[in-house]
Amino acid sequence: MKFTVADLLDQLPPTGTLEIKKLEKILKLTTKADRQSLEFALQGLTRLGVVSKDESGEVSRGEDESLIEARLRCSSKGFCFALRDDGGDDIYIRDHQLNHAWNGDRVLVRVTREGGRRRSPEGGVQCILQRSTTSLLGHVERQEDNLLALPLDDRILATLQLSEKDAKYLNDDEQSSVVEVKIDRYPIAQFPAEAHVARPLPLNGGPSGDRDLLLTKANLQERPLPPRSALKSPNTKQRLDLTSQPVLLLRSWQVSDAPALPGVYVEPHAGGTRLWIHSPAVAERIGVGNNLDLWLRERSEALCLGEVWHPLLSPAVSKSASFQVDEATEAVTVCLDLTADGELIDWQFSLSTIRPVAEIQPKALEALAARKPKARTIPAALKSLKDHLEQLKTLIFCAKSLHLGEQKNGSIELDLPVPNLESLADLRWVTPDSNRHQWSLPLNEEDPQSILSPMLRIANRAWAEHIKLLKLPGLIIEPGLLEASTLNDVAKAAIAIDLPLELDEEGSPSASELSIAFSKTSCRRVLEQQLSNALPDPILKLANIDNEEEQHVEELDTEKSCSTSLTSQAPWCCPTLHYIDLVNQQILVTLLNDGKTRPNVRHKEKVDLGQRQCWEKITWPLFSASQNESLQNHCNGNLIQRLNTRRRQVQDLRHDLIAMVQARAAESKVGQTLEGIISGVQSYGFFVEISPSMIEGLVHVSSLNDDWYEYRSRQNRLVGRKNRKVYQLGDAVSIKLIKVDVLRNQIDLEINGTISNDQNDLKDNNTDEATNSSSDQSVSIDEV
Repeated sequence: MKFTVADLLDQLPPTGTLEIKKLEKILKLTTKADRQSLEFALQGLTRLGVVSKDESGEVSRGEDESLIEARLRCSSKGFCFALRDDGGDDIYIRDHQLNHAWNGDRVLVRVTREGGRRRSPEGGVQCILQRSTTSLLGHVERQEDNLLALPLDDRILATLQLSEKDAKYLNDDEQSSVVEVKIDRYPIAQFPAEAHVARPLPLNGGPSGDRDLLLTKANLQERPLPPRSALKSPNTKQRLDLTSQPVLLLRSWQVSDAPALPGVYVEPHAGGTRLWIHSPAVAERIGVGNNLDLWLRERSEALCLGEVWHPLLSPAVSKSASFQVDEATEAVTVCLDLTADGELIDWQFSLSTIRPVAEIQPKALEALAARKPKARTIPAALKSLKDHLEQLKTLIFCAKSLHLGEQKNGSIELDLPVPNLESLADLRWVTPDSNRHQWSLPLNEEDPQSILSPMLRIANRAWAEHIKLLKLPGLIIEPGLLEASTLNDVAKAAIAIDLPLELDEEGSPSASELSIAFSKTSCRRVLEQQLSNALPDPILKLANIDNEEEQHVEELDTEKSCSTSLTSQAPWCCPTLHYIDLVNQQILVTLLNDGKTRPNVRHKEKVDLGQRQCWEKITWPLFSASQNESLQNHCNGNLIQRLNTRRRQVQDLRHDLIAMVQARAAESKVGQTLEGIISGVQSYGFFVEISPSMIEGLVHVSSLNDDWYEYRSRQNRLVGRKNRKVYQLGDAVSIKLIKVDVLRNQIDLEINGTISNDQNDLKDNNTDEATNSSSDQSVSIDEV
C-alpha cells in the first residue's frame, strides 16, 4: 500500500469527521486499486474500534480509549515490551500476542492484565500502525523445501520466504553470505513474510564496506538526491550589522565535508560576560513545507560515519549558509548576559550579518594549554591567532563558568568519551549539541567543540524559555523520567564494591549526587557506565501543549519515577545537523520577520519580539490566523514520531559503528593475553572492558570450569561454591581473547588470571552475611 495505518490516522482530525474523498486526495490515492486498499483498511480499523464510519461515509477517530499507542521493543531472548508514548508503564507482550509485530514497530496495544507493584502490565498487539523494518541483513538458508532469509538481528522473531531465484546466494560459509533483504510482504495470518535479496554484502570490504553494512542494518542506506528547489534570499531589512565583531569559529571535526557550526564572540560585561552565538541562517533559505523542507524532514539528521559524513543539508544550502573566515554571511543570533557563575540573566534574539575572523582548531588549544602564563614567545600554532588570544581565553573562562553552573544545578557529568581510535576520526570529538543523553562529558579545554557545547546548551535553554513565555509552537527536549528503583540498583552496585554511600528511607542519592561520588573512585568508569545505562533518553515533545496526556506524564507516581535536575531545551543553533534545530529556527525567524510588534498601525511604540521581557507588553496575537495555523501544522505529533524514529536509528548506527571499529581493532589481538576491568556481571558470565580501545567482551560462565558459580545479584558478583573465588564489578582481571564476531559485535574471552586469595577472602567475608537474603542464582556448566 502507498500508506500506513499511522499515515491514515494522522490525517483524521482530533474531533469531527473527514470525507473519504478528501482522505483519498490527501493520501494521493489515484488508482482504483489504491482506493480499494483504503476501503479494506477502513473496514478492518472500524472492526477494531480504531476509526468510526458514519452513514454518510465520513470517517472519524474511534472512541476506544483502551487502545494504547506504543513502540515495540524486543530483546534477543524473545522478551517484548510496548513502550508507551504517553509515559505510562511499559506493557509486556507475550510472543503469541505479538500478532506478527516486529521490533521497533509502532503498534496499538490493549492491556489484558493489570500490573502490580513489581510486575509490568501485560497486553496484546491489536494493530500495527507503522513498520520500522523495510530491509534487513540476513543469511540465506534452505530448510527442507523452503528457501529462507534468516535475519541477522535476533530481535526480529521471524523468517522470510525467498523465491528460488535467490538460491544463488546460498553459501556454506556463514561469514561470507550476508545479504541485504528487501521485504515484499509482511506476515499476515498463516502466511509468512515474503522478501527478495537486493544485493550481497562483503564482510571484509574495508572501512567503506563496514559503513555500508551498518547503514543497511540501520535502514539508512538509501539517501535520495535533493529536489530541485530555488533557495530563498534572507531578509536584509532590520538586520544587525555585526561584521566588525571578531567572531570565532570553534571546530574540532577534520573531515572536509563536516557540517558548519555556529560562531561565537564573548566580552566582559557587568561583572560577568556577554556571549554572542551566531547560528547559520538555514531557515531563511528554505520555505516551510516546500519540497526541499519535506526532503530535509525525511533525512532528519546528519550522519557522522567517522571518516565520512552524510550531511543533512543539500550542497547548495550548505554552501550558502556556512560561515567562512573573512566572508560576510547572514546569521540568526542570540546575545546572552551571564553572571560570573554562569547564570543566565538576560537575552535577545535577532537577525544579523557577521564576518568570522578565525577558526579555532584543536592544535591551537593544545598549544594554548601548554603555553606558560608569562611566556613572551607565541607557539607556531597560535601565531595566526595572536590578535584573538585574549578573547579565546575569555571564551574558555565563559565555558568553565557555564559548566560549573550546570553542575550546581544538578547536571550529570560522566567521563565516558568515545575510544581514541584513529579510524573513528570525527566521532572522537565531542558532539557540540549533547541532546542525545541526559548527561554531559567533562569540559575538555583542548577540544573546541567541548568549549562550544555548554554555550549552545544555554542558548537552547533561552529559546525554550522564550517560546514558553510567548506561547509559541516548537519542539523541546526534556529530561526523561528516571525509575527510582533503577537508580537504587546502581547505588547498591556501588555499595557492593565498598563505595561509601548511604541509602535512607527515601531511597538512593540523586543521579547527579551519584555521578559526583563515582568521580572520586578508582572504579569510576564502570560505575558511570552503569549509571549511563540507567538514565533514560531525553524526551522530544511539542512545546506549549496543555492536555490530559501531558498532565498525566507530570503526575506520575513519584515513588516509581523521578526526574533529573536538567532543564528543558529547544535546540535551534545547529540546523546543519538536525531537523529539530531547523524547525525551531524556522519559528524563530518567522517571529522576528512576521511577528506583530504592535497591536495596530496607529500604535507608535513597537515591541522587540526578540527581547526577554517582551512578553509582558504583548496583549495581541503575534501572527495572523493563517500564519498561526501554518506553524501549528508544521509542529505536530506525526513530526515527533518521525524525528524520534530517526534519532533512534542514528543512535543505533553510531553505537554499532564504534563497536565495529573496536571489534576490528580486537581482531589482531586474538590469542593474546590482556588486562581488563570487569564492567558488568550477569548470571551467564561477566563482561570485561579492555583499555585503551575500551572493547568489551564476555567471559561466559561455561568457561569458568574450576567450580560451580553462584550469581549474587544484589552484590553484582559471581562466587565459587568451593574455592570462594569472586568475580565482581570493578575487579582487574587478566583475560585471553578467544574470538571476535565483527558483524554481531561479540567478543569472547577466557579468564587467564584471577584475583589474589586474600582479596577474595576479604570480599567473601563481607558478603557472607548477605547471602541468605540475596536473590542468588546457581549456574553450573551442565546447565549452560
